[in-house]
Amino acid sequence: MKSAGSASLIVARRKQARGITTGYWIATSLFALQMAFTAYAQLRLPQVAAAFTHLGFPAYFRIELSWLKFAGILVLLLPAPDRLKEWAYAGFAITLGSALVAHLSVGDDVSAWSWAAGTAVLWGISYYCWRRLQTEPAATRDVTSAAGYVGRPAYPEPGV
Repeated sequence: MKSAGSASLIVARRKQARGITTGYWIATSLFALQMAFTAYAQLRLPQVAAAFTHLGFPAYFRIELSWLKFAGILVLLLPAPDRLKEWAYAGFAITLGSALVAHLSVGDDVSAWSWAAGTAVLWGISYYCWRRLQTEPAATRDVTSAAGYVGRPAYPEPGV
C-alpha cells in the first residue's frame, strides 16, 4: 500500500509535468506561428525581400531559409525522432542568432531586430520545456513507499 506522502509526491510531479507540457505547447505554438509568418513573408512580401537585400543576403538564401523554416515547424509540431527535433531547434537558434547579428551589423534600430529577439525568447521557452519533457517520465514514475509498496523507483539505484 502506498503511503500518503509518496502518493502526494507522485500527484505533485504529475501536475508539474502537465504544467510543463502546457507551457511547451503554448510556447511552441506561438513560436511556430511566428516562424510561419516570417517564412511566408520572406516568400511573398516585396518589402521583406528588400530587407534581405539590405542585410546583404542573396535572393536564393531567402527562399531556402523560408522552406527550411516550414520544414522545421513541421518537425517541431508533428511526432518526430528526438534527434530530428534537436536539429530543428539548433537550426532555428542559428537562424535567430544570425538575424540578430545581421541587423546589428548594418546598424538597424531596435524596431528591425526586436522581432528576432522576441522570437528567440519563445524559442528558448519552447526548447527548455521540450528538454524538461525529455527527462520528466523518470520523475513521474511510482515511488517505492516505506510501507513496502513495490513500484518503479523514481530514481533507480546505480547498477540496479
